[in-house]
Amino acid sequence: MYYRIYMILPAIALVRLVIIIILITVLSAKSHAEEPSKDTLVIWDLETCIRYARQHNIALKRKQLEQRASEQALLLSRAAKMPDLYASGTRFVDHSNTAVSGESGWNGSGDFGLSSSWTLFRGGYLSSDIRQKGLQLASANLAVIQQDNNITLQIIQQYLNALLDKESIVYARSLVGTSAAQVDQARQKLVAGSIARKDLMQLESQLANDQYLLINSENAERQDLISLKQLLQLPTMTDLDIVAVDLSQIQAKPDNMLFVQQQALSNRPEIRNATIGIAVADAGLAKARAGYLPTLTLAGYAGSRYFGSSTSTPRQLGDNFSQQINLSMSVPIFTRKLNAVNVSEAKIGIEQAKLNLTDARTALSLAIERVYNNLINAQNQLKGAAASLNYNSETYRVAVEQLKTGLINMVEFLQQKALYTQAQQQFLQAKYTTALTYRIYDFYKGYRQ
Repeated sequence: MYYRIYMILPAIALVRLVIIIILITVLSAKSHAEEPSKDTLVIWDLETCIRYARQHNIALKRKQLEQRASEQALLLSRAAKMPDLYASGTRFVDHSNTAVSGESGWNGSGDFGLSSSWTLFRGGYLSSDIRQKGLQLASANLAVIQQDNNITLQIIQQYLNALLDKESIVYARSLVGTSAAQVDQARQKLVAGSIARKDLMQLESQLANDQYLLINSENAERQDLISLKQLLQLPTMTDLDIVAVDLSQIQAKPDNMLFVQQQALSNRPEIRNATIGIAVADAGLAKARAGYLPTLTLAGYAGSRYFGSSTSTPRQLGDNFSQQINLSMSVPIFTRKLNAVNVSEAKIGIEQAKLNLTDARTALSLAIERVYNNLINAQNQLKGAAASLNYNSETYRVAVEQLKTGLINMVEFLQQKALYTQAQQQFLQAKYTTALTYRIYDFYKGYRQ
């Protein structure tokens, strides 16, 4: 019976080991999937880009390190209320001549002890410092959210720019395909003698211009994807591609501007951070005023010493063991204007913090008003651009048919094609400008607060 149990236990341990190895392998594979290698093609949506940036963006990591430093400063401030304890030991070696015998020799001695001090009262400085460090930590937490918001907005803007380039490429390729087909038809007509060479050359020139526009669009996409990779801190050789986002809501009526402003002024991290700044300055004033009050410190020492003599060292340490407790008070009488200047500077800091809050509230309110007006304007421009594109698309379609049958000359056709191309570009620009402005306005309304 005991033998069977002895054999089962190693088997259970082996099974557990196998399970742990499998879990480590799976987690490692998952981690590897989230960290693209240098020669990998990744195709991400907007949310994946934002999530990846939150883990790898350098500017955001700096803010997180500042947050951790604030945590350590708070721990140190709290610890200042506790007593300290130090151990000390000293070893002396001296050489002396004996007056009676005329002999000389080396003698050893030393002392050992424990010392401690405890600040009992410092005019409220320690409590004010703890409160200030706690507020600074809260400010550091909000600074992380602010940086997260900034990175998110930058990624949204760069992402939509890249999508604009992608859609421009689609339109440009369509134009190149149509122009190439028209050039082929014109060459056949030239062989048949139904058109002049000048008309063919004009179509060939238009094809070259369309190809130039396509090349520009492709280069713009590459540049915008590089900028997006930089925000994401992706490896240089990683190929990044993105997917389209839902733009169906960009024409929806935006929320009331005053409502959005009230929400933002109550919840946005930059406003909350500026408000905390006033409290931090108030705590600084309390610390400065504590300089006028006395400081009360309790200190203690316990130790012993021994001397080089015939008496044994342990006995000397016992005989010479001593303890000491002292209570000291330091009262500031004349500090050469130090306390007065500290209080004045703290009051100035409070006024500056109040101005910073007023400035932050004003800037945020104006930014929301500006974005709201831009959104309304962008939505109206999008409506106009869509109507213009519909009209010019139909006119261009008719012009293509007329060109085939000779009912329109080449100059009129190229003019209509130019209008169609311009309408396409205006529609795309208006579409993504509206999408970006809508996202920014929605962001102020309460995204990631």
